[in-house]
Amino acid sequence: MAQFFLTHSVQSVDFICMNLTMLGVIINDQLTVSDHVTELLSSCSRLLYAHHVLKARGLPQQSLQDKFRATVEAKLIYAVPAWSGFCSAGDRVCLNAFLCRCIKLGYRDRSALNIDNLFTDCVLVSQRLIEEAQKSWF
Repeated sequence: MAQFFLTHSVQSVDFICMNLTMLGVIINDQLTVSDHVTELLSSCSRLLYAHHVLKARGLPQQSLQDKFRATVEAKLIYAVPAWSGFCSAGDRVCLNAFLCRCIKLGYRDRSALNIDNLFTDCVLVSQRLIEEAQKSWF
């Protein structure tokens, strides 16, 4: 049986939390989601490599776009009602640039919504679901 001995006493410990991750959403000490957007874009860029491989292997265009919506776009809109309000204009520009790049690569339909419209749609859908749930409870 292992025994552990404390050789140094700790008088005070100061912790500085630079960011907080809750359910996969990163909020920093400035109450912005810039770190979350950076991590999100990095993760989605890695997913694009899989799409590139599938496109090179001859997957049809419609299937590529379906796969994009099921993986990358789903990752982008995960928990949007919780973090979109903390998103700066610069973060929105980066997200829109990523979506434009996906359109150019053929993974996303040209008529698809930009990030602001995606945010709005997600928030409206979540509000509608909450209202329906409240009606069924009472």
